[in-house]
Amino acid sequence: MADRFSTHHLELGDSVVIKRYASWNRGEPHREWTALTLLAEHAPGLAPTPVEAALDGDPPVITMSRLPGHVLRGTHATDEQIGALAAALNRLHRIPAAVVRTLQPAPWGPAVAVDKVRTWADKQPDLGDDPLVRRAYQAGVSWLSSTAPDELTVNPFPPVIGLADGNHANYLWDDHERRIRLVDWEDSGRNDRAFELGEVTEHISRLDGSLDAEELLAHLDLAPQEARRVHDFRRLIALMWFLQLGPDGPATPHNPAGTLERQARSVLRLFG
Repeated sequence: MADRFSTHHLELGDSVVIKRYASWNRGEPHREWTALTLLAEHAPGLAPTPVEAALDGDPPVITMSRLPGHVLRGTHATDEQIGALAAALNRLHRIPAAVVRTLQPAPWGPAVAVDKVRTWADKQPDLGDDPLVRRAYQAGVSWLSSTAPDELTVNPFPPVIGLADGNHANYLWDDHERRIRLVDWEDSGRNDRAFELGEVTEHISRLDGSLDAEELLAHLDLAPQEARRVHDFRRLIALMWFLQLGPDGPATPHNPAGTLERQARSVLRLFG
């Protein structure tokens, strides 16, 4: 089944999932199959196992193993779950860079994100008259006009394979094995690790439940310079969502009342 926001239809069997794509203009089926195949070799058990595919069908179809568990989105992540998520991300990001470089760049990454956020800010979206919201907007616009965002587009660290989507619905907690697995690889590709961590910690889905970002980052093996880049990417991603939460913004219909104000507080905390 799929809703009007989905990019695919899923059929859930006892041991497999059949995924039929509703759109594939960004090469989503090929990206997902490539990622699942690579992960089965270099990090088995971290993601669904690929079974078979008709990548050039109409629609394209992938069959993969069905994983047990429930998504982190909509839950209050425990210390154990946060530690398990960190372990999963560390394992993913330790796949050798030589392997990662064989992948296409992810369609959602630093340069695209910086350009998108600046474009949204330039539109001067209607965010209402709340003083808290206005302070967050000014803090974000001031930062965007500096050179800091441009510096994020040059990565001094080895690339990683990433989901390029921080939605907490992509992280599956297995109660039996006490571990996290990752699903939905249709936008995956070669990416910047700091950007990927910014996505995980600041995706708007974090407001649907809770996941302690500082605790998660404390579990990760980050060099000081990389930690600073993560912080700036958190600013960028938080600001991106904030700018889309005005009365007529594209993110508003999917989020409950009060989300703009909550996001404004997040922006001010990151820029404080």
